[in-house]
Amino acid sequence: MSVDSIGMESRRVGAATARRTLRMRAIGSLGPLTVIAAIGWALLQPYRLTILHPHHQGFWWLVIEPPLLVAAAGIFFALAVARPLLADLEEADGTAR
Repeated sequence: MSVDSIGMESRRVGAATARRTLRMRAIGSLGPLTVIAAIGWALLQPYRLTILHPHHQGFWWLVIEPPLLVAAAGIFFALAVARPLLADLEEADGTAR
């Protein structure tokens, strides 16, 4: 092998590692970004949260609020989907710590 081919190979490996790292960061950030979006939604449209003004509302009406559901989905994704997926990606790539 020549020095040029070794340099090209190391660049290719570096680019693949950067792509994997970017993919892992994107997957890992989906849950927290969803929770942040839900908080922003609740702040921008507080009238959607009947918890703030629960006049004659039942339990389920107070609990099942769209911003709360979006935040719960983000937390669920971060804990139940992203963590195992990232662990599998690290294991498959051979970068497990």
